[in-house]
Amino acid sequence: MPDVWLILKLIGNFTMTVRVRFAPSPTGNIHLGNARPALINWLFAMQNDGEFVLRYDDTDKERSKQEFADGIARDLDWLGIKPHIIERQSDRAEHHEAATQKLKDAGFLYPCYETPDQLDRQRKRLAARGLPPIYDRSALKLDDEQRKELEAEGLKPHWRFLLPNYAHSPFETQRTEETWDDVIRGRQTVDLASMSDPVLIRADGSWLYTLPSVVDDIDLGITHIIRGDDHVTNTGAQIAIFKALGAKPPICGHHNLLTTESGEGLSKRLGSLSIHTLAEEGYEPMAVACLAVLTGTSGPVEALATMEELAAKFDPKSVTKSSAKFAPTELDSLNKKIVHQLDYDVVKPRLDEMGVGGGESFWGAVKDNVDKVPEAAELWALVEDATPIIEPEDAEFIATAKSVLPEGDWSTDTWGQWLSEIKKVSDRKGKGLFMPLRKALTGMEHGPELDKMLPLIGRERTLARLS
Repeated sequence: MPDVWLILKLIGNFTMTVRVRFAPSPTGNIHLGNARPALINWLFAMQNDGEFVLRYDDTDKERSKQEFADGIARDLDWLGIKPHIIERQSDRAEHHEAATQKLKDAGFLYPCYETPDQLDRQRKRLAARGLPPIYDRSALKLDDEQRKELEAEGLKPHWRFLLPNYAHSPFETQRTEETWDDVIRGRQTVDLASMSDPVLIRADGSWLYTLPSVVDDIDLGITHIIRGDDHVTNTGAQIAIFKALGAKPPICGHHNLLTTESGEGLSKRLGSLSIHTLAEEGYEPMAVACLAVLTGTSGPVEALATMEELAAKFDPKSVTKSSAKFAPTELDSLNKKIVHQLDYDVVKPRLDEMGVGGGESFWGAVKDNVDKVPEAAELWALVEDATPIIEPEDAEFIATAKSVLPEGDWSTDTWGQWLSEIKKVSDRKGKGLFMPLRKALTGMEHGPELDKMLPLIGRERTLARLS
């Protein structure tokens, strides 16, 4: 009779916990375009009860800065992304070294001595003949003695990964398909024979992005790699590297890239669209999240209040293949809708930090009149210390209105009661009646409803402003 507990244990070992990763380089501030893959991965993890790994790809020692890593962590937290695991590639060099040696020993990595100028000339010659710019693998023809001579001349090799796109001779490639079921784009196929052997190690001995990324994905148990569709072709080569290292490739997904209306790609140089700048300008995290995720899908870009609502709404299969174009005005519109839905309990800490008083009554009075929460501070200033505007032609009317100002405790009914009393002693009506009062009380022609504002201003301040 089989051991039931052993069978259950074996079954458990095959249960896959979804684990995704966001792997930014800490060489600048992340922007709206970076937020797209970060959020899509976070939502995918939420939908599958999975885990989110933040991995700093910081092997570029000259450009990687701790201040940028700190900024990335801050901005992800502001967006609502809480990584389960945080790693740095720079801490894993020994793992990358071991994988490098394994590939060399297996014959998958080979040294190349062409200079950038030589490679450029090769590409131009191929282009002139109408051929694709694929590296000809001439470095594989070098013997040990020839390599020593080149190195004696001061040349240091860069190392290429030998794609498994041939049957017998690497100089006689044949169509070799790497195929995967993309979680966003569906069935995808890349022909390895259409590609050059990718460079994995530079001449100075440093790794390019590809090999450390593959090694870390293996070691960290990444089950799904979801990133921009500019990596579709790269995925074919990277799947081959996973296999060369004896690992099962993760499931891949490729989303469209976020661009401006004109089709311009986003970059770290566009400081106005950095997540930190958007936060400082008073935008809501969920407005940024909804725009970054829902733009470029087959559904509408909606103003959703929580990440849970966005996770329920977002379907990876709804992502279109065309670029995800957005207009800055869309962010303003989303933000306004979200702010108008915010409950007082949600905004109270921010209002307290800004020194805004009035409690829930004030927020209820002004929230439909602000596009961003920080604007509430400007309206609170009107409650505490507005500069009255009384036109000469309205002076007598304001004095009459002051004479019938209600006594006692004020409520939201006070404004209506006061207008009724004014009408009894004045022939004014409509705009001619309430506009002079609004300007005298708030110094503005537009703003929150005065029935809600008047109790907050109070009788004493009202009297002072009508004088």
